Amino acid sequence: MASESNSRNGVQVDNTLQSICYNRGSLKLLDQRKLPLETIYLVIQDATDGWNAIRDMVVRGAPAIAIAAALSLAVEVSNLKDFSGTSDYAASFISIKLEYLVSSRPTAVNLADAATKLREVVLKAAAASTESEAVFQAYIEAAELMLKDDVASNKAIGSYGASFIQQHLENSKRFSVLTHCNTGSLATAGYGTALGVIRALHAKGVLERAYCTETRPFNQGSRLTAFELVHENIPATLIADSAAAALMKDGRVSAVIVGADRVASNGDTANKIGTYSLALCANYHKIPFYVAAPLTSIDLSLSSGEEIIIEERSPKELLNSRGGLGEQIAASGICVWNPAFDVTPANLIAGIITEKGVITRTAADAFDIQDFIEKTATLSLA
Repeated sequence: MASESNSRNGVQVDNTLQSICYNRGSLKLLDQRKLPLETIYLVIQDATDGWNAIRDMVVRGAPAIAIAAALSLAVEVSNLKDFSGTSDYAASFISIKLEYLVSSRPTAVNLADAATKLREVVLKAAAASTESEAVFQAYIEAAELMLKDDVASNKAIGSYGASFIQQHLENSKRFSVLTHCNTGSLATAGYGTALGVIRALHAKGVLERAYCTETRPFNQGSRLTAFELVHENIPATLIADSAAAALMKDGRVSAVIVGADRVASNGDTANKIGTYSLALCANYHKIPFYVAAPLTSIDLSLSSGEEIIIEERSPKELLNSRGGLGEQIAASGICVWNPAFDVTPANLIAGIITEKGVITRTAADAFDIQDFIEKTATLSLA
């Protein structure tokens, strides 16, 4: 991966933050490890570059991971020269690369979901043509469509979420929202999920203030969410992760909105480590706790959160400053447990905000996600 510095001008900069800059045959990813002090784009030339960018947290956020993976392979395929195999061989080539990309980060289901859908596209193309070029073209077009669809999905999540929260909060004129990690433009193709809801609330003129946590140890909140909130001129305050309970006790939080990397069929949700703690605090203080995520984050094959694979990351993220990139700050020889995610039980979640509407509890006080998906399957985005 090559880098391109872009502090004030250069690679596709406009008034909207862009984590993914793509034109057919070319992909650049904003190196989120450097934000907010440096704006550097890395040039992604193939699936190997994409795998490394995802694993090393150059790009993060479940939707963005899936799209970056798909587009990294699209760039590789676009620039292939002298490929002499059959259509079946081309489909096999892509399938192997997709399987490799999925291994980069296992918890976020969006990546696996995207790979499955793209694999189906190339297999169908291979069955319809003997030309490898037809398979590659079908893959490229499908990957590009995912990029476009993600932005539309995020805006729909923001619209549904803002309307739902405004209707269900007792004081719906002005209220404050707490969020965790980063779920905005930097974590998606654009606009964001949970942060997209906050954007929509702000646009409606009902948001008093957005609070964001540091989100240690990688500091996605202080480095990225705070950066986005300032960039969008949204009234915002950064807090230490450990200050959330005190903030709630002080009556400053009307609702908590977070994203999700995977949602089990019963509504249990895996999200950035520390989310479970916020849900417990919100439940104690009788504050509604919402999850905002696209339907691609739902994994109906899992009956509960106990089946979700939790990624454990390098001890250096705790032992060293700046999420492992800086100097050592912890005692040498100390053991480290560094899970990247935790699971919030469904009974702590007030609603799951999707691009097709909000999933709420049934009369039996449970989430029937399968039924919601079936009922909304034909609905267009808001």
